[in-house]
Amino acid sequence: MRILLVGGGGREHALAWKLAQSRACEQLFVAPGNAGIASIAECLPISTKDIPALVQFAREQRIDLVVVGPESPLIAGLADALTEIGVPCFGPSRAAAQLEGSKAFAKRLMAEIGVPTAPFRVFDDPAGAKRYLQERFPHQMCVVKADGEALGKGAFVCNTLQDALDAVEFLMEQQGLGEAGQRVVIEDRLYGRELSLLGFTDGETIRPVPPVRDYKRAFDGDRGPNTGGMGCFTPVPDATPTLIEQAMRQILQPTVHALATRGSPYRGVLYAGLMIVASTLPSGERSELPYVLEFNCRFGDPEAQVLLPLLKTDLVAIAQATVEGRLAELPVEFEPRAAVCVVLASGGYPGDYRVGIPIEGLDAARRIPDVLVFHAGTRLQNGQIVTSGGRVLNLVGLGDTLATARQNAYRALAHIHFEGMHYRTDIAALNA
Repeated sequence: MRILLVGGGGREHALAWKLAQSRACEQLFVAPGNAGIASIAECLPISTKDIPALVQFAREQRIDLVVVGPESPLIAGLADALTEIGVPCFGPSRAAAQLEGSKAFAKRLMAEIGVPTAPFRVFDDPAGAKRYLQERFPHQMCVVKADGEALGKGAFVCNTLQDALDAVEFLMEQQGLGEAGQRVVIEDRLYGRELSLLGFTDGETIRPVPPVRDYKRAFDGDRGPNTGGMGCFTPVPDATPTLIEQAMRQILQPTVHALATRGSPYRGVLYAGLMIVASTLPSGERSELPYVLEFNCRFGDPEAQVLLPLLKTDLVAIAQATVEGRLAELPVEFEPRAAVCVVLASGGYPGDYRVGIPIEGLDAARRIPDVLVFHAGTRLQNGQIVTSGGRVLNLVGLGDTLATARQNAYRALAHIHFEGMHYRTDIAALNA
């Protein structure tokens, strides 16, 4: 098969690495790719935003399967455009991708079908949003979210009324995230433990993957601004089989069913970002309930980097079964091991940062057993791999235990250096 992978980050390096292992993969193209991906696939100078060019390439090169990594092309309708020319696409349609493309759409759908999520209101005008916040605070802490896609940076967890008012001003009046913040969702803040639960789905059958815990904040101890993700790990000790079964039954399955009923069957990877909230029942017993913080319409980044190395089933076979509506015929299996991902970021990320900085130590890190190095924001410049983005590298340690996997990831990190390099030291430190 001739396969086109769309994207150029760490998630896409992990996807390219896994796709290339399939016997069915005869040739792999990646648009646009990065310096790491270039060693295993042919990278193309096509932007993920250039849907006409991607479709033209798929048609002219007789591509058999397109796998889409990031959300933006899906939200913009790449899967629909490919379907029109008869090219199978592993990723949801524009209508189904609204789950991530519009927070308001997702929240309203969840409210309609009874999926557990925080109480919310949607606002198109800043004055109304500010009045609502003034009514809620200080009795109820709130989260202000940009309605549109914001690359993981559109949620503002507010501890004070002023924080919330500032978030509304930034999003709606200053247009700090452009069109994404023209409408906002304000929801009650939930407290508990976050969890990422993903599943492959063909619009009817769902195959869950091991749960992952992600670290969104920039600094140790979950301090600082939200980022696209500074690291993650799997398995998650407190994500019990009972809890996962509950999340599948109350969240993923009803959502997939609802979209199919509305004529927008979801095909691809469905990602539910959850908050596990503890409560006390009238009997005095403790109970835990998963609530949806957000839906994403693709593999998480960096969640993909810990899940794909553990995936035993051929990824191309999964993608084909998903696109063709026969996922029920295919068991999806994972290795019973642990994986820890540590993100190395540019100094200043998620704010302003420099690019073009040489990276040292990649070969030494790759030689460590049970270590994978996935490139995120890198490019080749005069024969030297240099930084080209905010999140630069993903170091993945594998092991039979979380402690061993964590040790391997940080052991690899010690070999790599670039000026301004920033990372968290507490990824998978379960006693932190």
